[in-house]
Amino acid sequence: MRVLFAASPAIAAPALQSLCSVEGVELAGVLTNPDAPRGRNGVPQPTEIGEAAQKLSAEFEGQGRAGFPVFKPLKLDSSAREQIGAVKADLLVSFAYGRIFGPKFLAIFPLGGINIHPSLLPKYRGPSPIQAAILNRDSVTGITVQTLEKEMDSGDILAQEQFQLTGKETSGSLTEIMAKKAPAILAGVLKEIASSSVRRKAQNHSEAGYCSLVKREDGLIDWNRSAAEIEAEIRAFDPWPLCRTIHKGRELLLLKASVYKNGTIRGEPGIVLGIDKQEGILVQTGEGILAVRELQYQAKKALVWQDFLNGSRDFAGSKLGS
Repeated sequence: MRVLFAASPAIAAPALQSLCSVEGVELAGVLTNPDAPRGRNGVPQPTEIGEAAQKLSAEFEGQGRAGFPVFKPLKLDSSAREQIGAVKADLLVSFAYGRIFGPKFLAIFPLGGINIHPSLLPKYRGPSPIQAAILNRDSVTGITVQTLEKEMDSGDILAQEQFQLTGKETSGSLTEIMAKKAPAILAGVLKEIASSSVRRKAQNHSEAGYCSLVKREDGLIDWNRSAAEIEAEIRAFDPWPLCRTIHKGRELLLLKASVYKNGTIRGEPGIVLGIDKQEGILVQTGEGILAVRELQYQAKKALVWQDFLNGSRDFAGSKLGS
């Protein structure tokens, strides 16, 4: 069974690597987004999957095996369909590719397409399920393999794994967990498809929930929200876009924090109340107190709270957000 793997970010790299070792599966090619400017010089660079695929293809050739093409079309138009159709893949496997597959594109693949989605579908259909689970302070999340259909993330479930959250995950750390879990669940589904033994379970569409694309402005802290909500935002928006506020006209990133358990309301939201020697800098919110442990002024170094206060001795008593 020949497979075309479609992905862009690093979360999909372990799945790509492991796919090549599944018995009865041959990697026909990789589809990823076009090279884009990155870094200070703005030099076009491949996506993380594009880079991984090029290295993997070179490894194949170094081992005396045939390499595979890496496709980077701007659009999945007739020209792209013709090029990709030429590799004669039986199945499309998608993991965070970043674009919708139309019916003409899916028709290229005799066995259709499947998608790896980092949530317990039908919960959190959409582009930011990892952030959504953290923002909503879920105690459980998971990963799903589903068929690709016209409506986003609505396909039949082929496999699903559930696991517990500790309440300390960031989007970065939860992405790593998902990346490590994806290869095994994908391998199991591919074996079942190859042996025609796969079982499909329709989603309950009445229970569907959706998440939207994360934007930079989502990281701006509203101090009228509760300490628990803000703490979840700090974790959900790490490593991007990071949570930030304004202190005396300067942008201030809040990198690590916790909900302070020992205090009561003592001021208006955004007021820096003082410190707790164990927990950090205490900031009043709309409900409860946030204890901040790591901060960073824009374009400066990230600092633990003690070092930060050494350079900002007037911080206590000031108001954040203005």
